[in-house]
Amino acid sequence: MVIVKGLDPSSGLPLYLQVERALQQRIDDGEWLPGAQLPTEGELGKVYGVSRVTIRQALARLVDRGMLVREQGRGTFVRDTSLTAGTRGVTSFTAELAGLGHRSGSQILEQRVVSASACDLPKEVGLGPADRLLLLRRLRTDSAKPVGVQTALLPLDRFPGLDELDLGGRSLYETLRETYGLVPREALETFTVGGVLAEDAPMLGVEPGAHAFYVERLTFDAHGPFEYVRSVMRGDRYQVRLALRNQEVL
Repeated sequence: MVIVKGLDPSSGLPLYLQVERALQQRIDDGEWLPGAQLPTEGELGKVYGVSRVTIRQALARLVDRGMLVREQGRGTFVRDTSLTAGTRGVTSFTAELAGLGHRSGSQILEQRVVSASACDLPKEVGLGPADRLLLLRRLRTDSAKPVGVQTALLPLDRFPGLDELDLGGRSLYETLRETYGLVPREALETFTVGGVLAEDAPMLGVEPGAHAFYVERLTFDAHGPFEYVRSVMRGDRYQVRLALRNQEVL
């Protein structure tokens, strides 16, 4: 039986903050494991003797901090943070998830040829307006759960015939290696935080405006840049963890 410590209205600390701390403690203690569903607002209100408005404030703060996630029509759940990208090599999404012990998947949303003039490309790509690229837009999944939408742009001068290949259900990087002998060497990634656009929300299974990572990646091989990717990744299912270390002072 779980014993819930009562709140202290005389402490000067707002009740919603006390509820937030109490819920956080129960998560930290392992009462609710990742993926577990929390009781309803009404049930929590009875447990703590406060209004549903107070409970809603506490839950909203935990959602904003990334501890909880709300799923439309289902309820509030403890966020599963097992999909955490740490220090990586220049790998594909497929290889990244495999390294974390997850099963990746993809669904092609769009595959067509475009001109460089129709794309917002960084200048490092070094293409002329008339150069042709393959645009490959895919829904990326982890164990069949939507994680992100990725749009890759690859110059067809480097990869003739790539637009005619069936890229469904296979790693793009494996295809480039097996068909064109390509070996990625380095990549530049830029992360920003924003809300999911209305056009992407249904595919990602979230409401428009839900927290997301926006990632831009320019990848190089021995001959220069060969791929530019824009991704939107669900903020409740994808994390980035970086190890920081000071250089030794001589």
